[in-house]
Amino acid sequence: MSNVILKVENISKQYRLGKIGTGTLSHDLNRWWHTIRGKEDPYLKVGEVNDRSAKATNQYVWALKDINFEVKEGEVLGIIGKNGAGKSTLLKVLSRVTSPTTGVIKSKGRIASLLEVGTGFHPEMTGRENIYLNGAILGMTKKEIASKIDEIIAFSGCERYIDTPVKRYSSGMTVRLAFAVAAHLEPEILVVDEVLAVGDAEFQKKAIGKMQDISKTQGRTVLFVSHNMAAVKSLCTKGIVLEHGGITFSGSSDDAINHYLENSYKKSEVKVGDREDRKGNQKLTVQDIYAKNKDGVVVGEMHSGEPYQLHLDFLKKGMIDPKQLTVVIQIKNESDELVTTIATDEMGSQFSQVQEKGSIVIHIPRLQLREGRYSLHYMISEKLAFNTPHQTMDYLQDAYTLHVIRGDYWQSGILNRPKGFIQEASIELI
Repeated sequence: MSNVILKVENISKQYRLGKIGTGTLSHDLNRWWHTIRGKEDPYLKVGEVNDRSAKATNQYVWALKDINFEVKEGEVLGIIGKNGAGKSTLLKVLSRVTSPTTGVIKSKGRIASLLEVGTGFHPEMTGRENIYLNGAILGMTKKEIASKIDEIIAFSGCERYIDTPVKRYSSGMTVRLAFAVAAHLEPEILVVDEVLAVGDAEFQKKAIGKMQDISKTQGRTVLFVSHNMAAVKSLCTKGIVLEHGGITFSGSSDDAINHYLENSYKKSEVKVGDREDRKGNQKLTVQDIYAKNKDGVVVGEMHSGEPYQLHLDFLKKGMIDPKQLTVVIQIKNESDELVTTIATDEMGSQFSQVQEKGSIVIHIPRLQLREGRYSLHYMISEKLAFNTPHQTMDYLQDAYTLHVIRGDYWQSGILNRPKGFIQEASIELI
């Protein structure tokens, strides 16, 4: 017997822009007339690709188009992609919140979904009453819910307010309670959207631990959508990448993340090599700057604590003594404050040759920057003699932007706080 618990075959979802519902009465009658004659819906032949950044030229759009995948029991599937790629629409279709325009979904067992904060909760009812309500929606009996209610309340951390109407809960408290209900009512398939980001770091760690326990210990299946690549990497066994409503990649979670990061990397409109505000004698000029992760994939986003390589591709236009070559990299935060400096003369780095065309590669064993946007400035120079100043060959400010995302730098299960620099240290109590 196959252990495939969820199979999605040719799922597509079409929306009509600017209107609620399927369209006008004439459209509905036209659909009905084609249906009773056994013909295809005429409006399925039209529709644009779901590109949110492009101006619409058609009133129909495919939010999802020809989605096919299957998930086995106990697998954790990560669904990643940019905003507007179709991730939430796919989860709503899988959770039967909305029906697909075309295609078939085959599943075994209950599907519990956590899509938006407060979905299925009644604001006037207390937290305790909403546990019973939500459990009933998920198909549980009152006796089953009662046997787990103490465990659900304890996990949510909302015990003090459990008999208070949910309308007085913060968004974080609401999502805590909603996740606690979904996770403890033993669904065969748990569907979780980005809502966990509303919770604090402690609850995110607890929630991810619970999902790992559900999949590994209980053999249940989890579908997880997140923009936090560190969470996807630690939790998921497989991954699919959505773009413009279609699947562009399916494979292991690591390969899916690499594919997503590689394709999300976009070079600036003005390449470094075309910048005219550079200074120096131009004996050596940087043509391009990019970052690679440990797998050698060019990425547009970097995670704290992960290893990276910064590449500065260059062209040599004159004679250079490699022993006198000095490279200085400065990284500044959004307030234009200097965060750190990397300098080859301080490090004692020595070069044996300078090719006509090559790359200066800066190896970063663990990125110590916290979450934020940082600008990279560089200066490449040569010092012709000990008692003479450096001669600048190429100097450029704001040459590259580093987009840094929070990561688990200390491998503690806690994502590091944003902004600034992570200082290597150890702490003891004496």
